[in-house]
Amino acid sequence: MDYRQLLRNIPLFAGLSNDDLDALQEIGRIKEHSRGELLFSEGEDAEGFFVVLDGKVKVYKLSAEGKERILHVIPPGGTFAEAAIFGDGLYPAYAETLQRCKLLFLPKTGFLGLLMSNGRMAINMIAGLSKFLRQFAMQVEELTFKDVPSRLARYLVTLAKGRAQTVELPISKTQLASNLGTVSETLSRTLRKLSDDDLIRVAGKSIEILDLERLEDLADRCKDA
Repeated sequence: MDYRQLLRNIPLFAGLSNDDLDALQEIGRIKEHSRGELLFSEGEDAEGFFVVLDGKVKVYKLSAEGKERILHVIPPGGTFAEAAIFGDGLYPAYAETLQRCKLLFLPKTGFLGLLMSNGRMAINMIAGLSKFLRQFAMQVEELTFKDVPSRLARYLVTLAKGRAQTVELPISKTQLASNLGTVSETLSRTLRKLSDDDLIRVAGKSIEILDLERLEDLADRCKDA
């Protein structure tokens, strides 16, 4: 299968020549995965990393008690586990498909060989890892300094791309609660509070943003404000 056009739209592979994309095609493997399939577990040897061509994947950690904490939800065009092919070479979390997915797997040895001979790909990889670190730092900041209403407000503002509009939650409310570092009951109460305050209107997974300015103010508020 020739998937060069798919790869052109993925930031990690932006600006690569046809020859570069052909080289990726030679080492990569495309596979369809069913919903709920565990792709790897924390501590396993990182044999490579993944590109989401279709579907969604969650990356998460488990506490000692088995409680799940979603770190990222990877949409089509996103990559995950690329940092694991460096350093100690172990996957630092779990990854599981949220729906039927088509994934491109790029093996560690073959991809590192391409990086050594391709400056553009190496630069793109550095940019991607830098973006991941910024997202991680922001996540730590949100959990440390923001309460659940502020975290939810930030999530909705980001999902709406800063516009007053109706958005569809891309994940279940249970998964969203995990992503925000809380539990379903607290998330439900927070959604009701934002609705009662006329910031949003909730209809299932559809959320209409009624007052973007106040929602942005809430997103910027710290716990001690």
